[in-house]
Amino acid sequence: MSLLATVLLLLGFTLDPATATTFLDTVSEAMLWLDPQSLLEPWENLTLTCVARFPTKDFQLIMDGWRLKQVHVNNYVTSYKFPLGKITSNTTGLYRCRCGVEPPTTELTDLNRWTMLSNLVEVTQKEPLPQPWLFAEPVPWITSHIATYVLCHAALRGVTFLLKLEGDDSFLEVSKAQDNEKARFIVKRPGNYTCSYRTHDGGTPSEPSATLTIKKYDIPPPPVFYFIGNYPKIKYLSTYEILACKAPRNVAEFQIRQGDKVLNIYGVSPFRDIRLLYVNLTELDSQGPFTCRYRLHRMLETWSEDSKPIELMWSDGTLPAPKLIAEPSSHGLEPGSTVYLRCTASKDGLLFGLQRQGDAENPLIQMLKPTGSEAVFELHDISTIDSGNYSCVYMEQAPPFSGSAPSELLELQVNGPPPRPKLEALWKGKVPLGREANFRCHTQKEKVNVELRRVGFRSTFWMNQATTTSSADLKLPFVGPQHTGNYTCLYTAMSPFNFESGMSNTVEVIVEEWRNVDEEQRGQHKLKHYHPQC
Repeated sequence: MSLLATVLLLLGFTLDPATATTFLDTVSEAMLWLDPQSLLEPWENLTLTCVARFPTKDFQLIMDGWRLKQVHVNNYVTSYKFPLGKITSNTTGLYRCRCGVEPPTTELTDLNRWTMLSNLVEVTQKEPLPQPWLFAEPVPWITSHIATYVLCHAALRGVTFLLKLEGDDSFLEVSKAQDNEKARFIVKRPGNYTCSYRTHDGGTPSEPSATLTIKKYDIPPPPVFYFIGNYPKIKYLSTYEILACKAPRNVAEFQIRQGDKVLNIYGVSPFRDIRLLYVNLTELDSQGPFTCRYRLHRMLETWSEDSKPIELMWSDGTLPAPKLIAEPSSHGLEPGSTVYLRCTASKDGLLFGLQRQGDAENPLIQMLKPTGSEAVFELHDISTIDSGNYSCVYMEQAPPFSGSAPSELLELQVNGPPPRPKLEALWKGKVPLGREANFRCHTQKEKVNVELRRVGFRSTFWMNQATTTSSADLKLPFVGPQHTGNYTCLYTAMSPFNFESGMSNTVEVIVEEWRNVDEEQRGQHKLKHYHPQC
């Protein structure tokens, strides 16, 4: 995994799979550009420049999924040039690069020795030129008062960019990138946009980019509101709860609320799109639920939609412990069945919480507010993953919010291994050489780490997390013929739990045949193949 991704995880930021992919691609630690000797004839004398975001001594150039060249320089540099010269049929193809890193470990593998792969660059030797890529910064939407930017990137530096709006022939924005590789356009209208580029005034425009849809919202979409850490848990009354409100773009102000009441809660913003809130439980005059929202500018009255609500639970342990029993049983439970956990107190009108004992903390699994003195927690479609020690707690719903001691531990034992995941191919037929092979691993469980494995290999080819859904997207980012084979996925628990599923069904990857390289060159590449690991 890249150094940047590791730092983000250590900070406690977890992202949905789609968001994670977009974010990491945007801040890739290596970038690859085409530097022609002349923009009038770009294929006559071409150099590929691999740019690192930090000084390094090692660079790799990868063509059509094979490692083409690897260099080690004596001094730390931030870029390296790979000259291709005049482009021929043997040098057309898809290229990426990556840079060496020096982690604090002596055990260097492809997982920690190299950055993630750079952007993909296509060398075609023909016109029209390869398409650029177009994306929104920071979000693909606008409001009545706030515009957004779209960035058009080309692998060639110094070209002129053209932005078009579908359905409006009069709309054409032009920007010359000078020595840069991208152009930024401000967008104030919703619609479907594409961009292209030309190398000189009389040149033929490139293939258009993929379409980017910009939407318009009257009210900005809601932020994401979550607990810091993988699971909420029952707190002691004297402690703090740390919550995070994450907006989709940089904002001017955040609010945390209970209903229509705005709470004055201390917080910090490590970035302009996130607010960390330190909730002092002793200062609350009600239990929630809590929501957060944001506004894009302090001069605007319009706030975003509210986030999904969060409820907190705490206990001072002063009230008598409840009793917890399982129905139909707590031992020998069959996978796929339902178990009912009954938590009984001595009074009505309480808030009940079910917690599960973990390695370092006791995660809060469910909360209920029954009208009587008993809460019935339901665990559906159970498996051995649900095995463990459970207890329940209750707290009063009026100040001073006294709470109970936890019940005696109740052990659940579910027969059999964890359910196997299912691996799905998101493509049809053969995978084009140098492109991505995208998979989806259906785990049936949330909050698990998901890995892509190749049959016969021990190493992990890609990792992701199923944090809020029961599936995770995985990929081989840059396939060559050597990646033909059968692949499977598995999942493991996030802290504080500990379990590992069996392997899923297999999915066969067939990569189209090697092209434009003679037998002697192909043999050299096979001696230097690489695995595109996270």
